[in-house]
Amino acid sequence: MSYKVKMSEAKVTVLKGKEAEGKVLEYIRKMNRPFGAVDVSANLKGAVTKAATQKIMVALAEKGDLVQKTYGKTTFFVANQVNLEDMPPEKLAALEAEVSNIDKENRVITAEVKSIAADLAKSKSTPTDKELAIEIEKVSAAVQKARAHLAPLRAGTPLVSVEETAELNADWTRWRNEWIRRRKVFSTFWSLATDALAPQQATALAEDLGIEFDTPEHDALERGWLCVVGSVLGKRRR
Repeated sequence: MSYKVKMSEAKVTVLKGKEAEGKVLEYIRKMNRPFGAVDVSANLKGAVTKAATQKIMVALAEKGDLVQKTYGKTTFFVANQVNLEDMPPEKLAALEAEVSNIDKENRVITAEVKSIAADLAKSKSTPTDKELAIEIEKVSAAVQKARAHLAPLRAGTPLVSVEETAELNADWTRWRNEWIRRRKVFSTFWSLATDALAPQQATALAEDLGIEFDTPEHDALERGWLCVVGSVLGKRRR
């Protein structure tokens, strides 16, 4: 049986008196932007209550540490700019140099992050040991199958018997002669049908009827070794 462990939030010590006042003033000076009492109390994580924060900020405004501005029913407080430290040129230059150095460091870190991200992506795309084992097993099976097919050739065993060769040769001769006969019949019929037509009209008629003529590849095949008088299988038989 599982139990959910409820983590209790760490209790925040509530400040009072001078400590609370110093905390509020320190925060507003650090942020240097207008705040209401509710926001300050929330941002301090409840270290100073809302009611106490309101009273402290009013008191600080009366002492000149804060400037109080009212907009409608809402009151805002901001650090009195007169009391803020002036920024001498030397300190400003030092801060600018620090910012420049931090910017350079950020660029270096960004480049490192990109490099690490690329390495991580490459690692993720690399097969795991388990996946490699499966692939190796598949390749080994394919190699064994290929070797089994090659075994008869290496042993000199004829892959096609004399009877099978003769049967293939007979089929080839029969169907080739049939194809030649049909092509002759079509050529005769087509010549009669298009004799009175112009070449452009004959071409358009063939396209409308979906007729496909022999391509240069077919003509080259007809003149090749496979279609010479007598097949290769027939020559071997003789």
